[in-house]
Amino acid sequence: MIFFQNLVNALQLGSFYALIALGYSMVYGVLMLFNFAHGDVFMVGAYIGFLVSTGLLTLANLGAVALPTWLILALTIILAMFLTSFVGMLVERVGYRPLRGAPRASAAISGLMIGIFLETFVLWLGGPKRRSFPALIESTTYELGGVIVTNKKIVIVLVSMLLMLALHLFVRRTKWGMAMRAMAYDYVVVPLMGVPLNTIAALTFGLGSALAAAAGVFFGIAYPVLDPYMGIRYGWKAFVAAILGGRGSVLGAALAGFMLGFIEIFVAWIFPSTWRDLIAYSIILLILTLRPHGFFGEPYSAQLRL
Repeated sequence: MIFFQNLVNALQLGSFYALIALGYSMVYGVLMLFNFAHGDVFMVGAYIGFLVSTGLLTLANLGAVALPTWLILALTIILAMFLTSFVGMLVERVGYRPLRGAPRASAAISGLMIGIFLETFVLWLGGPKRRSFPALIESTTYELGGVIVTNKKIVIVLVSMLLMLALHLFVRRTKWGMAMRAMAYDYVVVPLMGVPLNTIAALTFGLGSALAAAAGVFFGIAYPVLDPYMGIRYGWKAFVAAILGGRGSVLGAALAGFMLGFIEIFVAWIFPSTWRDLIAYSIILLILTLRPHGFFGEPYSAQLRL
């Protein structure tokens, strides 16, 4: 039973990594650069979710609006994703578009500086004090064959998977998704065929940031403590998952995110928790040694702008 209990916990942790990793993977797939500010966009999304949920709960408590808790949760997720998508598009417009023709190291440094700016801005706006995310879901515990599952974990995992499915359908079934896939295949030629590079770039950053915001809200629900530096730890781990999944692969990033969550939870179960990162990254290093392009990466795509 302990195995299945850890399996449930791993699904929840993997959901965070997978949603954040999708943003890294899409940006690299389309623009061939890493958005090193993405982890801090996840943090900003969590804080936006905190502000939205706090405001809605305050209005509900004052009697200004009659909103059930489930509707407040849904509005928090939707508004946090919507607002954070504009933060992502602003990051692309200010930090990456002017450096599109510059060496990739310049864009990487720009991303790191934007991340520091976002952390400092949140520190200035809200102070260094950690924030407690509002309880949007009244916790209910279910016991299934000795495995304890809460309604929070069920909601987080199911909604995360639905968002990943929606992204997959968007990329595969829509005109904009087709343009993103074409750009990922050949960054140089496709813009010459009339595909608007600036629009696709902004869309890619916006979608990735929206998913990171959803991860931020879910993180607040699961571990209701927010701080301005939370994006560093989870952002870098999701970045590793994006690399492991393969360049531009939605499926690969999602699978690698869940895999990283599984490894961390089960390593902490079998070994001392202080060994978790050491063993997890050793396993990932071994996988990348055997398959340098990740699960679904292609050697051709890795040569386009090197």
